[in-house]
Amino acid sequence: MTVSDGDLITELYAGSFRRLVVQLYAVTGDLSEAQEAVQEAFTKALVAPGRFARLDNPEAWLRRVAVNVARSRHRRRRVLDRLMLRIGPPPAVADRSPDHLALLAAMRELPEGQRTALALHYLVDLPVDEIATTLGVSAGTVKSRLSRGRQALAALLTDPDDITSTGRIDVRS
Repeated sequence: MTVSDGDLITELYAGSFRRLVVQLYAVTGDLSEAQEAVQEAFTKALVAPGRFARLDNPEAWLRRVAVNVARSRHRRRRVLDRLMLRIGPPPAVADRSPDHLALLAAMRELPEGQRTALALHYLVDLPVDEIATTLGVSAGTVKSRLSRGRQALAALLTDPDDITSTGRIDVRS
């Protein structure tokens, strides 16, 4: 019985993932970084499973790829850190009011498309056409996402005690 290329990767994942993460943890000093680097190495193996299956030592290849991934990320992080030192600290969040925090929490509950459209339109102040170009969708899709997002936000941010028996929001309270 022969093992398929996908089964080989599955077996190798089950048998060596933890070992590779421990090895990469020693290299990176960061467990989540080690896990991500090993996962990315396995992802690269899945791109060409036939070629991966022909390797003499697939685990060594995974280790090498994961180390290279970790090194690349480390270099990019150092460049970003130097850039951030030149730019200065990020601006403080201006509005920490309960309403603003509630809005941000409600936006996190929205589907990504609606959240992105609302943020670009209302927080970045982009027009619909520019949002459509940025997201690679039609203007109609942006309008739909804005409409649905506003409705969803209203439902998330409306206090049930403020709704009258007619289903309308009582704005007097």
